[in-house]
Amino acid sequence: MTLTNAGVQRLLADSGEPRVWVSPRTDLVTALLGVWFGIGLMIDAWAHSNLAELETFFTPWHAVFYSGFAAVSGWIIWQALRNVRKGRQGLAAVPEGYLAGLVAVPGFAAFGLADMMWHTFLGIEQSIDILFSPSHLGLIATMMLIITTPLRSAWSAPDLGERPSFGRLLPALVGLSFAATLVSLFVSYGDAMQWSANGVVEVFSSVNGQGSDRLAASMIITNVVLLAPVLFLLRRWQLPFGSVTLMYAVGVLMPGAQTAFENLPILLGFVAAGLVSDLLIRWLRPSAGRRAAFWGFAGLSALATWSLYLAVASVAAGRTPAVPELLTGAPIVAGLVGLVLGVLFLPNAADTGRT
Repeated sequence: MTLTNAGVQRLLADSGEPRVWVSPRTDLVTALLGVWFGIGLMIDAWAHSNLAELETFFTPWHAVFYSGFAAVSGWIIWQALRNVRKGRQGLAAVPEGYLAGLVAVPGFAAFGLADMMWHTFLGIEQSIDILFSPSHLGLIATMMLIITTPLRSAWSAPDLGERPSFGRLLPALVGLSFAATLVSLFVSYGDAMQWSANGVVEVFSSVNGQGSDRLAASMIITNVVLLAPVLFLLRRWQLPFGSVTLMYAVGVLMPGAQTAFENLPILLGFVAAGLVSDLLIRWLRPSAGRRAAFWGFAGLSALATWSLYLAVASVAAGRTPAVPELLTGAPIVAGLVGLVLGVLFLPNAADTGRT
């Protein structure tokens, strides 16, 4: 035991070298393995939302989910072990951006064990209680740290300037996009992407009851979940064309899985909104050094997204909402919320040295 403890101490003792970055290809593999991990969770979410009887922890969709965890975790651990084999020790062996993901690996495993015990003794949740299970909250927090590893790796990578190419930024985009889907999953009770076209038109055709209240609140919540990651990235980079389209396309996968893609027109409307946002970025060129453009993009992107939402719902349902104030005012409210987000993310223009 004494020899073992001494060996562990030597391994953890920092050898003092500056930490290094992994290659873009390594980050891409990390992101793709994270996709496996994320798709596994989406399959599991589909099962919980659409199958009537779930009586065991040991299911095919849990197998996909946890095998994805094993794959991406093994890959992250290997990046540190490769540096250990080169003589590095402690933090010096962990690549830049990979420390939080590495620390989250045993945490996720512990919460996975807790989740198995929870399901074994307390049963399988199939309603809103699934979103408040302590073991699930632990899983989602540690999973987010793991799948955003490529984003942290790219954040200060020496080969990534202010205008990265789409291909170079792809691992970071994928990691953050799947992280946003985790948030959308755990606020499913306020997810406007899960509404059907007929449901949107029906509840916005009356102010009686709580349907219109629920949809209006869901639009605000979903607006923040979609737009905040984009604004976060715009503070750091001038996003290449297609970035927001990719992020919104990934973003619709989780609510699509939960609804078995029965509301496909609504989901495709968000992908179209991502394309409109990419066009707005090309036109306005928002960045940390251009505060007015940043604010303008935040407001206009939200306005366009939710205008498209109601337009697509109206076309798919074959009629428009009967309450004109809701039809016209809801996108404006979303645009104002977007503007507020823009102000919060960038209250003052940063001095980037550009003219």
